[in-house]
Amino acid sequence: MTISRVQSFAFSGIEAVPVEVQVQISAGLPAFLVVGLPDKAVGEARERVRAALTAMGLALPPRRVLINLAPADLLKEGSHFDLPIALAVLAAMEVLPREEMAEFAALGELSLDGSLNPVAGVLPAAIGASTRGLGLICPAAQGGEAAWAGQIQVLAPADLLALINHFRGTQVLSPPEPAGIAVPGKAPDLAEVRGMESARRALEIAAAGGHNILFQGAPGSGKSMLAARLPGLLPDLTPAEALEVSMIHSVAGLLDGGRLVMRPPFREPHHTASQAALTGGGQRARPGEASLAHRGVLFLDEMAEFSRQSLDSLRQPMESGRTTVSRASAHITYPSRFLLVAAMNPCRCGYFGDAARACGRAPRCAEEYQNRLSGPLLDRIDLTIEVQPTSAVELSRAPPGEATAAVAARVVAARRLQAGRAVDGGPTTNAEADPHALALQPEARALAEQAAERLRLSPRGFTRTLRVARSIADLAGVATIRRQDVAEALAFRHRMPGRKG
Repeated sequence: MTISRVQSFAFSGIEAVPVEVQVQISAGLPAFLVVGLPDKAVGEARERVRAALTAMGLALPPRRVLINLAPADLLKEGSHFDLPIALAVLAAMEVLPREEMAEFAALGELSLDGSLNPVAGVLPAAIGASTRGLGLICPAAQGGEAAWAGQIQVLAPADLLALINHFRGTQVLSPPEPAGIAVPGKAPDLAEVRGMESARRALEIAAAGGHNILFQGAPGSGKSMLAARLPGLLPDLTPAEALEVSMIHSVAGLLDGGRLVMRPPFREPHHTASQAALTGGGQRARPGEASLAHRGVLFLDEMAEFSRQSLDSLRQPMESGRTTVSRASAHITYPSRFLLVAAMNPCRCGYFGDAARACGRAPRCAEEYQNRLSGPLLDRIDLTIEVQPTSAVELSRAPPGEATAAVAARVVAARRLQAGRAVDGGPTTNAEADPHALALQPEARALAEQAAERLRLSPRGFTRTLRVARSIADLAGVATIRRQDVAEALAFRHRMPGRKG
């Protein structure tokens, strides 16, 4: 009886969970069995491994081959178990040295000719292997992604035969270099936006503090145009944030060429997106748009056209910065700290408030349309702007707006002030700041308390107003929140024409 072992990983969110692939070859009727709670993709690995071995001129021994994926009570999903199963089988057949196989973790999908195809999750797997003192074997196309894990031995063969030759000493696999930094697309410039000073100001405040923002206005008033320019105002991710964001994209299979993401992501799902698409889930509990937008922007155009259930599913991630996908067998958590940017018309026809074009059902049309957004969801939106359409004459005569580079420089300066106030390991943006740590001048606090009473702000709404005021003060470069900062923050608090309640 022969037993061999190779390490691999399953994934719980962005965490790599160790899985040991054990192979036993024993006397008995010829069989090739996989146990240990495999899903269908893992079960089909039998045929891919058999075909790959045949392509190299090898054959399974005419004996009982039993593969166990330990721990046996953890569901194993995905085709990335092909490679560790094949390596453990080859080690049991004494084609590969068992002692050296024990020093590596492996993941990769096998083609029928023995070549290795890319799989999701290589970056978190490489980090998991590094923390356990193991090397990593992965497909050649993802060697650069695995190399981001730092001091770790990475083998990235193009096919199974090259890996066998490496361990037998007839070929040397060179260690891959890190894949580099992802090159973002060019963001449109704010200089192209003429007029709309209030909306531009709100956009700058949102970028400075990471605050959620809602644009409301008639069709063609420039809501989507403004939202598309927000990513250009945000600073680059810190190394820790870049690694976390890249791990999410790796698990989702979206890390282009293994290049690290250094710019805040921008996600804009269509309004027909399901709840699982927004917050994560599905058969394999993949990350949703809220997690793919982590440390970046989630843009919901035509927000009122999303289903109410899908929108309300964002309430918990907006508050806690994480999304938990619950199953009967497991609870999987993804980071989801995003800046929500939403745009919507004031009513279904889009022209509420315009006497010449408003529908005959006004104001009920606007009330029903705007009430698609629940009160608790609106309470989590820090800035609400009514975007007024600009006439063609005004548009042609207005001077160019301030460029993105100038506004982004002020945003970066404000973010530095926030980072300087942050406690080690604590939040680094005002959107997450401890309300008790916000320094207010006495007259500013008095105004905030009076407004909270008169406007019937909830405790959450009151806290978020103070956080917006802190961002306004940071843009002005002042140490304490002034009365005018609170007044401006209150002016942006949600008041939607046509909505009741």
